[in-house]
Amino acid sequence: MKTFILSVQHLLAMYAGAILVPIIVGTSLHFSSEQIAFLVTVDIFMCGVATFLQVWKGTGTGLPIVLGCTFTAVAPMILIGQTKGISVLYGSLLLSGVLVIIIAPFFSYIVRFFPPVVTGSVVTIIGINLMPVAMNYLAGGEGAKDYGDGKNILLGIVTLLVILIVQRFTKGFLKSIAILIGLVVGTVLASFVGVVDVKQVGEAHWFALPQPFRFSGLSFDLGATIVFFIVALVSLIESTGVYHALSEITGKQLTRKDFRKGYTAEGIAIVLGAIFNSFPYTAYSQNVGLVSLSGAKKNKVIYGMVILLIICGCIPKLGAMANMIPLPVLGGAMIAMFGMVMAYGVSILGNINFKNQNNMLIIAVSVGLGTGISAVPHAFKALGSQFAWLVQNGIVLGALSAIILNFFFNGIKNDQKS
Repeated sequence: MKTFILSVQHLLAMYAGAILVPIIVGTSLHFSSEQIAFLVTVDIFMCGVATFLQVWKGTGTGLPIVLGCTFTAVAPMILIGQTKGISVLYGSLLLSGVLVIIIAPFFSYIVRFFPPVVTGSVVTIIGINLMPVAMNYLAGGEGAKDYGDGKNILLGIVTLLVILIVQRFTKGFLKSIAILIGLVVGTVLASFVGVVDVKQVGEAHWFALPQPFRFSGLSFDLGATIVFFIVALVSLIESTGVYHALSEITGKQLTRKDFRKGYTAEGIAIVLGAIFNSFPYTAYSQNVGLVSLSGAKKNKVIYGMVILLIICGCIPKLGAMANMIPLPVLGGAMIAMFGMVMAYGVSILGNINFKNQNNMLIIAVSVGLGTGISAVPHAFKALGSQFAWLVQNGIVLGALSAIILNFFFNGIKNDQKS
């Protein structure tokens, strides 16, 4: 019974992220309610599969690591889905996963090309690019008849306030599910003003297995593949920190082979996510805190969570329930979650020496180009469509700028504190 309760805790700690990403992406790509419900359930299912790949010693690190969909992929998925189509989105995502599998044995060597000044800049750009999405949702959703209505703003602000209050005045497990609590409270309040659609829950099925290629087949695009590969590299760097943290918490020493298996497991998870029209996956840091807090360091707790995720991922009604959350409520939560992505990027940049003007220029130019071209995507349209993947995508332009400028100014030094 104790193991079951601990497994449920881990599920709840990652649940908000697991349902928010598919709802945001599905809504932005104008999926129907039924399609979004499927997207939520297949994502929950694939979180279970991805986590199993990482926890099982045969394919992953063997540490109690939870894999979930990464928020850094949200903006690229929306952009590519809207401009190039769903088939290109998933085809390019699959190719990026294959590339991760290929570089997995060598990643510990090439990581020096992605020091904090590079990864911090990229994550900051991604966070900034996500914020307009959050604000549009807070206002009721772009194109909505009641866009900017006071009722929408109030629901979003109340949701955000609940999250902040829970974060400030609670500890331990409750603190780890502050986002989930905010979403529940916001949705309950929204039901009193008649903006919660419960009809879709009644229409959803009780049981359905995930289907590969539910939305589309696969098409491939160089620019989109590069975008997702850059996102994957950033996720691998974040996951490396999780590996080290859990290695210390559990007392299990990791070898280079373990790191290779961990990276490979994430690459396989990305490939499977593309096949099932789901998402790229990365290690969830919030669950690391839960392992430390609960003292439950054995993998059987995570295996229990895997079983729960797979079961929940076969119940479309749960996906429909998640999709009931009104857009303004989502917007309030997204301000906190996307803001944390941006803040995390800034915290990574905090590890560098800001007295070094070279580092300052790398950040200034890469973040400036990355956010600037996102605000004015057609500034370089004269270069032609063949370069659109580079000059009309803020994440790619910013990331490549950071990598090239870092190599120009700093070489391949991994330590930039001096």
